[in-house]
Amino acid sequence: MGSKKIIFFLVFLFVVQGVRAQGKTTIKASVDKTKILIGEPIQLTVEVTLPPGAATRFVTIDSIAHFEFAGQPQVDTAKTNSGTAIKGVFTITSFDSGHWVIPAFVLSPSVRSDTIPVDVVFSDFDPGQDYHDIKDILEVNPSKKKTPWWWYAAGGALLLALLLFYLLRKKKPRTAAAPEPLVSPFEEAMKQLEQLEKERPVAKQYHSKLTDIFRLYIFRKKGILSLQKTTDDLVVQLRDLELDKEQFEKLSQSLRLSDFVKFAKYAPASEDNRTCFNEISNAIITIEKSAPGSPSFGGS
Repeated sequence: MGSKKIIFFLVFLFVVQGVRAQGKTTIKASVDKTKILIGEPIQLTVEVTLPPGAATRFVTIDSIAHFEFAGQPQVDTAKTNSGTAIKGVFTITSFDSGHWVIPAFVLSPSVRSDTIPVDVVFSDFDPGQDYHDIKDILEVNPSKKKTPWWWYAAGGALLLALLLFYLLRKKKPRTAAAPEPLVSPFEEAMKQLEQLEKERPVAKQYHSKLTDIFRLYIFRKKGILSLQKTTDDLVVQLRDLELDKEQFEKLSQSLRLSDFVKFAKYAPASEDNRTCFNEISNAIITIEKSAPGSPSFGGS
């Protein structure tokens, strides 16, 4: 009778531990190489497991000391029996030789990954290899070809046509075009956000237009060259704006989530669309209120 109680207790303990493990948020980080040559790319993989019903979230990686990002991150989201699994693959490299440590990635005070040591070294030099002297520069005598006479004739005819066109155009009176009224960056952004809410395109186009509105606003308002930058580079520049820490983090997450949607790496729910819209809209309003007199680019 006593042995049956012990067996029942062990089975019960195993089940409880299994349920607790399924409901736990975890994060794991790894690299495919721990020793690389200077400039050699490596793959940094970050895996986050979320329990059922938990809000979708992922780490924000702005920069890593002694390392540089070498491309856009590849992020995949999958639903599993134990919740949601998010896997991000980042290509990084380093041009600083030495023993470096990739720090832990933190989701919360109790959920963090392990640190990862990486050695960055120069390529080995073998003094026993044969010495190869630098070869002399070889002179190449270009072949001399006579230009056909009709090339000169065609060039003269083209110059004559351009001269006639210039003279005729100069004689025509020009009517001054009425100047278009300039719209401030803030008014333009608010108008485009309102139009986006009315149109409600599919998720990929919705998030693409949403981030374009924000990028154009900060380019015109702050002169930040944001239109051709990656989201990670843009987030680094946004640190200088008049946003508190919480609003900056929410804005960064919204921009990255929109990237995931644009590159078909994540299918957003309706509340995700609303959250991204509100965070980007609120950030524009905060920037406008905090610096009403700052110079605009392309508007008043």
